[in-house]
Amino acid sequence: MLRTRTVAKAFLLAFLVCAFPPATAAQTAKRWTPPRTSWGDPDLTGMWPVTHLNGTPVQRPPEFGDRRELTEPEFSARLTQIESTRERTAGAWAEIGDANRLTSLVVEPSNGRLPALTAEGNRRSKTMTSSWSDMLFNRVEDFNALERCITRGLPASMFPFMYNSGIEIMQAPGYVVIRLEIIHETRIIPLDGRPHLSAALPQWLGDSRGRWEGRTLVVETTNFNGRFPMMIQGPGGGGIPTSESLRVVERFTRTDENTLDYEIAVEDPIVLTRGWKASLPWKRSPDYYIYEYGCHEGNQAISNALRNSRYLESR
Repeated sequence: MLRTRTVAKAFLLAFLVCAFPPATAAQTAKRWTPPRTSWGDPDLTGMWPVTHLNGTPVQRPPEFGDRRELTEPEFSARLTQIESTRERTAGAWAEIGDANRLTSLVVEPSNGRLPALTAEGNRRSKTMTSSWSDMLFNRVEDFNALERCITRGLPASMFPFMYNSGIEIMQAPGYVVIRLEIIHETRIIPLDGRPHLSAALPQWLGDSRGRWEGRTLVVETTNFNGRFPMMIQGPGGGGIPTSESLRVVERFTRTDENTLDYEIAVEDPIVLTRGWKASLPWKRSPDYYIYEYGCHEGNQAISNALRNSRYLESR
């Protein structure tokens, strides 16, 4: 009788598995109900530092071609590389990311490479200088906007940096606020359909307008002043400049309790031969704390560089 019951249970279990198969990851994600604010908007609030993406190339190394993810041996090599970097920089100010399988943050073009510059883009790129330039410094404008504690600009501000890559999202009725740790900048984005500012009013971080497409926040930013690097390093190792024609479209989609898919599309026909797009998986980190980013206080980098240049000229 015991054997008969055991066999019957086995048949019943097999029937249930066939009739009601286990939920796939996609089905589980689909069942997740995104939280909403008290006024009904999708809730994106929280700390979303992108430090974990440090160590993931912005541009895809050419040997990976159009592949979006690493193979198992390649992933093991990245694990080893990141742990080695962590050991070398122990106690230093650099913040090391976590290993992941992404071959690059750029996803379009399909090769994961930033597009070539136009002739005007190349001309502007050659005039870009910073504290890393091999030159004698004559004026404050010889340093880039980040070094002058003004801004990292867009899209650079939304990418991981070697330190202080904290991002916080806050919401209020009719607004989304994005707080950036570096340079203590705050982007206030209205959602009420108001038009962009006049083109005669360019700004360092541009003029952002947001809207909801389902549970995705779409933010379009224009009205840039073109006085900051788009990215510190671009094709051929040189910096990518910007122009007043820069346009950035971002998409924020929360996919589960602690994950947000962030996508950014960039176009600037004055300096780029085509647009490009990047995709970054954000992770919520409730314990992350943004301290005051004291950039000007005690910052002697620019004055020392200018003073040293005057000394070298006098020799």
